[in-house]
Amino acid sequence: MQNYILPLWAKATKEKVSRLPHEYFYEMVLNKDFQAQFQIPREHSWLLAAAEKNIPLIVPGWEDSTLGNICVSEKLRGNIDLSCVKSGLHYMEFLIDWYKKTSAKHKMGFFQIGGGIAGDFPICVVPLIHQDMEEDVGVWEYFCQITDAHESYGGYSGAAPSEKITWGKLTAKSERHAITSDATIVAPLVFAYVLGM
Repeated sequence: MQNYILPLWAKATKEKVSRLPHEYFYEMVLNKDFQAQFQIPREHSWLLAAAEKNIPLIVPGWEDSTLGNICVSEKLRGNIDLSCVKSGLHYMEFLIDWYKKTSAKHKMGFFQIGGGIAGDFPICVVPLIHQDMEEDVGVWEYFCQITDAHESYGGYSGAAPSEKITWGKLTAKSERHAITSDATIVAPLVFAYVLGM
């Protein structure tokens, strides 16, 4: 992967372009040379399907990953500038704009895979718009989480869906589901069911 993404970062650095992390992933997985190295059939890749549809993919805290480490090491080697990749703050700005436009046309639901920042960051867009921006926007109509964390009040990954009501992330009327299992097993099953496969 590094051999494919580094030239994208280097090109963006040279052109003084800054993009969200998933936009680089999308360009990479749409590359036919990269696809030739897939270890699974193309039709089984959820990332490729998301890239083909250009579905917004919110990846807060991506810096805390192997790829984030590689990005910093390439900067320190003088190969790229860190400004070529936007941060989590840019993700929130992107998410606010996307949520306001999309929720004006459709009811919105939230499907969380895992816990911690991956889930808490994007679900906070509703209370942020309501409380910090003091604007009206539709709320999350439903919530579903897949996590292997034990349910715990006050916890981050194991917070019960009902706990999100007090923070304004959900309402008492929001449909709420929690699936306690391994997301790598359950998420593909849920996706296959929803997509009628």
